[in-house]
Formats: sequence, C-alpha cells, structure tokens
Amino acid sequence: MDWLNYHHLFYFWTVAREGTIAAACKKLYLSPPTISAQIRELEKALGEALFTRSGRSLALTEAGRMAQRYADEIFSLGREFTAAMKGRSAPASLRFRVGIDDVLPKHIAYRLLEPVFWSPQPFRVVCIEGTPEQLLPQLAVHDLDIVLTDAVTDPNIRVRVFHHPLGDCDLKFFAAPQLAGRLRRGFPGSLHQAPALLPVRGSPIRKAIDEWFDSCAVQPRVVAEFEDTALLNVCGQEGLGFFAGHDVIAGEITRKYRVRQFGDASGLRQSFYAISVERRLRHPAAATLIETARSSFFSARRQRTARGRARPRRATV
Repeated sequence: MDWLNYHHLFYFWTVAREGTIAAACKKLYLSPPTISAQIRELEKALGEALFTRSGRSLALTEAGRMAQRYADEIFSLGREFTAAMKGRSAPASLRFRVGIDDVLPKHIAYRLLEPVFWSPQPFRVVCIEGTPEQLLPQLAVHDLDIVLTDAVTDPNIRVRVFHHPLGDCDLKFFAAPQLAGRLRRGFPGSLHQAPALLPVRGSPIRKAIDEWFDSCAVQPRVVAEFEDTALLNVCGQEGLGFFAGHDVIAGEITRKYRVRQFGDASGLRQSFYAISVERRLRHPAAATLIETARSSFFSARRQRTARGRARPRRATV
C-alpha cells in the first residue's frame, strides 16, 4: 500500500493557499529550502508536478488543483475529528461544489438546491456562478461536481460531459399591475408594439421567445435586453415593460417583484439540466438534487399542465 506523507501534503496545501513559498514560510516558521524539499518529495510520491512557475508566483497544475481539493477535505475533516473527540462539533459535512450558469434564474437555482440544504446528511454547498465557457473547464478538472444550466452544451466547448435532464416548464408573461391589466385584454395581440424586457440575443430562451412572437404575428417594442434575470425582473417591477418568467416560480416572481401574470406563452417551454463529467453520478448531493427535481419540482408543473387545456404548439428551448 502506498502511504501518503501528510506533513508533505500539509506544506503543499499551505503554499497553495498562500500563493508563494515565502508567504508559506512566514505561516509555518520554516525556511524556503525546507518547504521546497517537502513539496518535491510529495510530487515524487504522486508522480505529478503540482506547481508551475507563473512570474514570481506559483500556479497550480491540473494535478495540483485536484490535490488541493482533496487536501481541503482532508484537513477540514481532521479539524472536525479533533473537535468531535473533544465533544464540541457537529457531524462532518461533505462538500458539494456546484457551478450555476449565470443566466439561470436565482429562484430556480435555489429551488433545485433546496433539497440538498435540508438533507438529513449534512452537505457544505459551494456555489460558483459563471458562463458555461468558464464553468465547464472547472468541471473537467473536478473543481466542480455538477453544473446547473438551462441549455445543452455548445459543441464548440471541447469538454466531454453528460447531460442529466432535470425537467422543463412553461413560460408565462408578467408586468407591473397597470401594464398587466392593459395587456391582458386582447392577449397575445396586445403584445404588438408593447414595451418588452427580453433576454439578450443569442441565448436559447431569447431565440424561443422570438419564435413564439413570430408564431403569434406580434412584434413587441424592445425596451432593454439583459443577461441578468434578476435585473430584468426589477425593471419589470418598475413598469418599464413586460417580461417572461417560468411557471414553476410564478408565485415567487409575483410576490417578490409585486407584478402580475397576464398571459401564457402557450407551448413555449424551457428545459433544465445538471451537467457532469460522469455518466453515473456518485456524489450523494447530486443524486438528491436530480431525483427531487424530477420527482417533485418539475413533476408538479407537469401535473398542472395535464389538468389544463391542451397546448397546440411546442417550442423547446
């Protein structure tokens, strides 16, 4: 059996956190040659270089990032173990690193993560927000466990991943009370030349909304376009225009932004995914998230749809 020298790992971990050997020396009260020698021994034992030189600083290699992630868990667990033996700690929590596509509405991101927060097994959730171009490379080197998004991966991003469908939901239209009352009459024709707040062009949801407008022969007057859904909703709250929102969080939208729902985008749905580098997810928090999204969060929408009127047209984002 290969035994890991935890002293070597601790010196590496300290340098990785501090950024330079000089800073680590001040922290550990050791000389630079001593720390350098210990890190070389660890690299020799692992068969991988953990650092590469970047100017005057050190940058972690791919193997180094993986080593730091495991070291974080190891030394965090060690602190919890020591505290538990002294009778003053809660059960150890398992870290769950989640990448969140920055166009994903925050209410939906929370609702997807909610069963993980309330799970009987304690998890420490780390949320990282960004674009797929930023998040998927982190997923590839195991800095993230999953990525939550509303679209399949762009084939131009050269990362081999697996898409785990979570579910889909319809879109509805919302506006400040006075504007909503006006647009409700004669909907959807009332949207023609009405002030609209839309996602930016190029996003899957914007493409689907534009196609829906074309199918209804309406052309709204675009007031503004947004990458940030929260800012879009705030502008809608202030009466600047109508906007589209997801039916699974319609209650949250109307309560938080004090707007009213005035129409359905019949047949227009958006799908959501958890992306991983594993075909079969082994992290228990990821399994909990996916199972609950499919069996509860999105299935409730499907049950409401089945009880409602038939939808003649479907455009899937």
